[in-house]
Amino acid sequence: MKIIIQRVNFAKIFVNNEFKGKIQKGIVAYVGVANGDCEKDIDFCIDKLINIRIFDDENGKLNLSVKDIKGELLIVSNFTIYGNTKKGRRPSYTDSARASEAQKIYNLFLQKLKNTDIKFETGKFGQYMKIVSENDGPVNLILSSDL
Repeated sequence: MKIIIQRVNFAKIFVNNEFKGKIQKGIVAYVGVANGDCEKDIDFCIDKLINIRIFDDENGKLNLSVKDIKGELLIVSNFTIYGNTKKGRRPSYTDSARASEAQKIYNLFLQKLKNTDIKFETGKFGQYMKIVSENDGPVNLILSSDL
């Protein structure tokens, strides 16, 4: 599992051109599911996502997590994260989990995220989405359960 995270001041998501949700200060997280991902990958990534220190403390140091600042999350499924661009000009997505398996893992990810005290919004798996956000910093990182 890989998650691209972006620190944002706000974000909105539209699914099939219809408004779906918005967040204030927090993280936009683009979640990619790989072949073989399991519950262990989910647990690792959720722990990292809510506890990674990418927000400024009172001294301007990156010492606070989204949990610490009572921030919000926008979770977006994104199979293209596992696109392989090593050969040719068209990405290969063979490392991405099949849609049916990826959706199961993604839904379990969301279910487990509900067990945290972090407010979050989501898009809709496998649908066309538009995300409008204001990046802050910018701070962008890739979280990966591939150890």
